[in-house]
Amino acid sequence: HVQLVESGGGSMQAGESLRLSCLAAENLYGNTCCMGWFRQGPKNERERVAITYTGGGSEYYADSVKGRFSLSHAGRTLFLQMNSLKPEDTAMYYCAAANLWPGCLQGTRTDFGYWGQGTQVTVSS
Repeated sequence: HVQLVESGGGSMQAGESLRLSCLAAENLYGNTCCMGWFRQGPKNERERVAITYTGGGSEYYADSVKGRFSLSHAGRTLFLQMNSLKPEDTAMYYCAAANLWPGCLQGTRTDFGYWGQGTQVTVSS
């Protein structure tokens, strides 16, 4: 059954803002300590965007989104606030979770065993 559900994607103009949400199933959230957002644009590899410990603390942001994107969480929901959107942000955004401690912030695609189905973000110039 579905364990991670993303929402909030859409079509935006460059410079606008958008907030993505990822709701984790209760059992999954209680048994993982690391969650994050990945994205995959057209003809691109899936890349890390932002990662955090579920209990809070340090965060990782890709260089391409530093200063524009930020993470927050409430309950079992992880948010990705996306400001000053650029066309190169266009991608399918995936929420992921793992039991990865230590090493959460250094986790790669293969380290995350739980994935949502993705939510599409399209940014036009």
